[in-house]
Amino acid sequence: MKPATAAKKLDVYLPATPAEFQEGVITRAELEALQADPPNWLRDLRINGPHPKNLVAMKLGISKGALVRHDITEALTTAQINALLAEMPDWLVAERATQIKVRSEASGDKSD
Repeated sequence: MKPATAAKKLDVYLPATPAEFQEGVITRAELEALQADPPNWLRDLRINGPHPKNLVAMKLGISKGALVRHDITEALTTAQINALLAEMPDWLVAERATQIKVRSEASGDKSD
């Protein structure tokens, strides 16, 4: 599979992976080996990032669209995510509330 596909399956930001990962072809067996026994670079990426947008959004409790609305277009590290959560700017509070409402409506909970 292509490196971008493998990175997506591993939930890592492709540009932060080693060059040999980015330039190669990853077999299913290699992907399974990476998942079963992650090398140091993969463990480090999963812990410290930078993280792909889907994980940034999940860790912040907002949508990927909310990231774009607030000009967060690049991958963020765990430290950057934690700083945002500690600061809890008004836009993040509002977007988290919106996300909770959307999830509630999607699950069929119509209580207010």
